Amino acid sequence: MYSPTRLIRKYLMPMIGLFLLLAVSAPLPAAEAEFKSISSERLKDMVDENKAFILIDARTKAEYQEAHIGKAINIPDKDFDGLVSLLPVDKHSLMIVYCNGIKCGKSKKVAVKAQAAGYDNILLYSEGFPVWEEKGMPIVAGPDYAKKIETSKLSPADIEKFIKEKKQDYVLVDVRDEFEFEEGHIPTAINIPAETFAVKSGVLPKEKKIIVYCNTGGRSYMAYRKLMKLAYPTIYQTIFTEWKEAKLPVEK
Repeated sequence: MYSPTRLIRKYLMPMIGLFLLLAVSAPLPAAEAEFKSISSERLKDMVDENKAFILIDARTKAEYQEAHIGKAINIPDKDFDGLVSLLPVDKHSLMIVYCNGIKCGKSKKVAVKAQAAGYDNILLYSEGFPVWEEKGMPIVAGPDYAKKIETSKLSPADIEKFIKEKKQDYVLVDVRDEFEFEEGHIPTAINIPAETFAVKSGVLPKEKKIIVYCNTGGRSYMAYRKLMKLAYPTIYQTIFTEWKEAKLPVEK
């Protein structure tokens, strides 16, 4: 009869060894992709010198058509798979991606997808289009483009106060896409996506304060300007990213 010690050596020890071997050889979780950034000035030099690189605007089609950096092509993050044919065949080609600034995650999403497709020379222009425009860098503007205006902004605390006091003199409008709205939005908000905002904004009463928001300010800025053109007297802008950073409630 085998002693307990011999049984452990014969059966249990090989199993422990196999477990340790599998644990060591198992792939580690992939680290979050990191990309180097390029400054506004360096990017302008490269555009001016007609350097060989591809510049990608990761914002929505409507934002791109309104105004974008010269040389840029438009590949919105959610449309990447359908537009991947626009990318160069050479996977080592330099690629620079931008969107609406530091808090806008679209450029990184496109960069991650491009990296997954095999591209290995990717930079982010993290300051994005708002800073490019603010610094007076050259842009390509569509027919509806107007010089940048300063919007009237409300803080997350202001919005929270309106909601808690159940004020009836405002309409809070989420101008992101419907799927983004459904994933989570500020309580009491209605959804009118930016791409159809001018057509559908007729439901908004002119006697009330209209507060528009999106993730980082790009799309809500467009909606704000459209409301100005439609002669709405009291318009404000707020930012959903700041609402979430303040750990305020999100409704689904």
